[in-house]
Amino acid sequence: MAIRAVALHGASPPYGESSLTFYATGLIPTLSFVYMSRFMGYSLLTNRAMLAFPRVKILDVLFGRAALEFISSVITIVLLMIILWALGEKPFPTDLDRAVICYFATIYLALGCGTLVGVLSMLQPMIMTMYQLSTIVIYVLSGTVFIPSNLPYSVGNALSYLPVTVCVEWMRTAYYETYSDRLVYVNYVLWFATIALLLGLALEKFLRGRLLE
Repeated sequence: MAIRAVALHGASPPYGESSLTFYATGLIPTLSFVYMSRFMGYSLLTNRAMLAFPRVKILDVLFGRAALEFISSVITIVLLMIILWALGEKPFPTDLDRAVICYFATIYLALGCGTLVGVLSMLQPMIMTMYQLSTIVIYVLSGTVFIPSNLPYSVGNALSYLPVTVCVEWMRTAYYETYSDRLVYVNYVLWFATIALLLGLALEKFLRGRLLE
């Protein structure tokens, strides 16, 4: 954020009055999703030895890591808000309820995807490497540094199939009253998260013996 602010010094932000606030609205949901889902995926690979203890289950490791990443995410957001406020910015949303709901929906999405990726990575570790690389694509296409709804209709709609992009657009509608909600498909995000979570839980249940080999 600091690098972009210096590089674009004097230039108008893509939306609103502050470039830092605009980029923050994209970074909060994007990085919250990426870090939680990615480290949940890594948790089973890096803590496999813990599964040797009978009382430690696969889901204990997964959800334990999710709780840790959630706490880390909250602390990061609080610090970011304090820093932006200290710099004279206005980092607080105009619709706090909408912003909070969007944040927790993003966390739910990360939980679902992280569970699925974590279980699949135990079956084939290469899947974790592929997911790690895909997070770069997610960051680029999420709309963190641009406005997806301003793109041509077909391009914007294509990007909305990426649920993180929907979360970014959703978060920005909580900050800017006149921001377009054309790509905000709340039900899509929730269904995507739920299906990913259920698939992950089902695979863990039915393939538990193979996963522990």
